[in-house]
Parts: sequence; structure tokens; C-alpha cells
Amino acid sequence: MNILILGSGGREHAFAWKVAQSSRVKNIFIAPGNAGTRNVGTNIPVDLDDFNNIKMIVVENEIDMVIVGPEAPLVQGICDFFMYDPVLRDIYVIGPSKEGSMLEGSKKFAKEFMAKYNIPTASYSSFDETNLDEGYSFIDNLKAPYVLKADGLAAGKGVLILNDPDEAKSELKSMIMDEKFGNASKNVVIEEFLAGIELSVFVLTDGKDYVVLPEAKDYKRIGEVDTGLNTGGMGSVSPVPFADTDFMQKVENQIIIPTINGLKSENVDYKGFIFFGLINVDNNPYVIEYNCRMGDPEAESVIPRISTDLVELFEATAKGELNGCELETDPRTAAAIMIVSGGYPEHYEKGKVITGLENVNNCIVFHAGTATDIENNSIKTSGGRVIAVTSFGSNMKDALENAYANVDMIDFDGKYVRRDIGFDLSQE
Repeated sequence: MNILILGSGGREHAFAWKVAQSSRVKNIFIAPGNAGTRNVGTNIPVDLDDFNNIKMIVVENEIDMVIVGPEAPLVQGICDFFMYDPVLRDIYVIGPSKEGSMLEGSKKFAKEFMAKYNIPTASYSSFDETNLDEGYSFIDNLKAPYVLKADGLAAGKGVLILNDPDEAKSELKSMIMDEKFGNASKNVVIEEFLAGIELSVFVLTDGKDYVVLPEAKDYKRIGEVDTGLNTGGMGSVSPVPFADTDFMQKVENQIIIPTINGLKSENVDYKGFIFFGLINVDNNPYVIEYNCRMGDPEAESVIPRISTDLVELFEATAKGELNGCELETDPRTAAAIMIVSGGYPEHYEKGKVITGLENVNNCIVFHAGTATDIENNSIKTSGGRVIAVTSFGSNMKDALENAYANVDMIDFDGKYVRRDIGFDLSQE
């Protein structure tokens, strides 16, 4: 089987690394890929919104399966593009339809979906330029902190949590009228703040049945003890200590099953990942958000823990044959630490030479924002989040120690790392 993975980050490198272990795979292509994916497959330059070019790649390389990594092409309808093209429609595509992708593509759509199917989430209301004054009043009647979310895609950065009502009103105006997050914030969802601890739960579904993957906890803020600006993610750990059997049973009964049944009721074509961003409030799960793809940096701690052949699971997903499939997992803890460029998530420089990669051991290095400099035979930074280092341990403390020891062997100008991943979890 020839497989094409779309994307260029750590998640896509993790997919490629895992897919390469399958006996069912002949060739792996990653478009556009990064300096790390070159070691497990063939990189092909492409713009992910150029569906016609992606079609050419698929045809020329006799691709049998496409794994869509990031959310943007899913929300733009790449699965529908394949579905309705006579040349492409028989190719397996791992990802939901455009309609299904609206679970992530529109916060308003997701909240309305949860309300309709009685899925626990924070109370909310949505606003745009036509009812901005109502938004101000809504803030006045809400207890602090105030949670403002851009309705559309904002690369994980479109959420503001504010304590001052006047600041919340000012930011609401900036998001809607000044398009602080571009078109993504023309509509804004304001919701009540839920106090608790977050975790990420993932399922792979064929639209009827599903397999629950290992859960994880990621760390979004740039600063230690969860301070500063939101990022795409600074690290993750899996499993999550408080996500015991009883808690996960609540997640399945109150959230996963109603979500799958809701999609079926709406006749939504959904063959791919559902990412449930959850919060544990007094041992009860609430949905903060849905994502329509695997998480990143969660993928870098979750995928290494999957023992089952991932290609077999993907094929069953695409065929609608997940019923009866079981997932085997590594019982050890995996910790992934993200190394980022100085200044990220705001302005940062690219093109910094990365050293020390040859010195790491007892870990997996997943590249994210990296590029190969052929002329100088070096690997350079090309993004804000540069490399994720994943290590196993018999417990979280050991996994984190192993990961940080290897992180310290890798260097580039401006390197920054959060040193407190897992700080809020028991590390016994």
C-alpha cells in the first residue's frame, strides 16, 4: 500500500514513524513534510490548500491511502474533494467530511451540536458585529474569568481568558470589529469559565463504531505554571493519572457515545479522528472543544503508545469496519517535550542550525518546524515549534527525566523549553 500523509509538523512525523512500522506499507510520502520525515519516507512540496496539486501527487504516486494531519484542509473540504472526484473516490481518506469538520471549524456549530445532543459543556452565547452590545451585556452578567473564543480556525491561538470585564469587552470588540484573529473572529463565542484540570481524549471512528485511543494532557501556554500566551502546544504526557476507569466510563457514556450518535443522526460522513478537549470538574467531564484531527503535541506521546498496526486501523476506518477492532497499548508513560524558537508564539527567527541530534538516546525525536539545508548538510529551524522529544518511563517522573535529558543535548540559537511539563499531575 502506498500512503500519503498531508502535513509538516510533529504529528505528521509521528504518523509517518508509526506507519513505517506496518508490513502493509510499500511507500510513504509526506507532503510537504519536514527534515525528520525524510528519514521515513519521501517529502513532496505542496500547498495543502491546492487540492488539484494534491490530486496530481496521488495519481502520479499511485496512492492507496491519504492521512490528513492538520485541520485546515479538512475544514476546506479535502475529503469531499476526493469523494466526488471519479479518479479519487476509491482512495481511502482518513479524515471527516467538510460538514463533520465543522466540529472544529466553527465553535458556534460545535456548541449548538453539544446543546442539541445533551453533551456536557460550559454555558455560552455567540456574537458578531450585529449584536456586539448584547455581547457587552452578556459579559456584565457573567462571573469572571471570561472566556472568548474565535469561532473559526486560529491555529490554537484564538482563545482569550480574561479577568477584567472592561478588558473582555475591549478584546471582544477587537476580535469582531478589528478582526484580531482574521476571519476566524468575525463571530465570537463567550462562555462561562470552568475550573478544573484539562485532558485530551481521542477516538478513531468510521462514523458508526469507534476505538478509544490513549488519552493525554498537553500544555498550551508558553510560560511555566501555565502563564503567558497560548501556543500550539509545549508538551504532552500520556496516560493521564486522574483519567481512571470510572472517569473514562463517564467520558464514553456522556460524551463519546452521544457525539457519535449525534453525527449518525445528522447523517454526517465521518471517518477519522475526533479529538475531545475536556476538563475534569469535580470528577465530571465537560467538553471545552472538539477537534476533527489528531492533536499535536499529543500525537507525539499517544502514537508511540499504540502497539496495534495503525494502518490496519486506518483501513478498517475507511471501509466502515471498525466494529470488533481492538487497540493494544504500551502500559508505560510517554512524555513529549517541545523545543521551540525564542519569541514564539509571537515573532521568531528561522534558519537557525540545529546541533546535537546525533547525541540523543533512549528517545524518539519528532521534527516539526525543521528543514534540511542540502548545501551545508545541516538541519535548520523553519517554524515556531521545532522538535518534540518523546521518552518512555515506568512512571511519569521517569519519562519526563528521560525526555528532558535528551532535550538538553539538542541546541540552536534562541532555543526555549518549558521545564514544568506534568507539573499539575501526580508524578509517582
